[in-house]
Amino acid sequence: MLRKQEKNAVARGLLLGVGWGLGLDRFYEGDKKGGILSLIGWGIVFNSFFFLKCSGVEYVNGVKDYSNYSPNPLIVLPLIAGAYGGYLIIRKAFNLARQFENAQD
Repeated sequence: MLRKQEKNAVARGLLLGVGWGLGLDRFYEGDKKGGILSLIGWGIVFNSFFFLKCSGVEYVNGVKDYSNYSPNPLIVLPLIAGAYGGYLIIRKAFNLARQFENAQD
């Protein structure tokens, strides 16, 4: 049988693994502001890829033509933000694993 601290760590870990993009783990912890900021942040990161498309890619006879390929330099910003968000998710997962491992009677 799992102890209360272990159950809490498992529940938070599952919510982190399943709903990290929606901030479900933060809402579960009672951090409404953090959950809303997580929703907004990941929404900006994912939607920016649609708006910062690389220009110059055209289809020629059903195949992509990369001869005039020119990437948008602003695409670096959501990539950096996404990498930092991924780092935060991994760090939180390890903290939850440590909390589960160090649970006391």
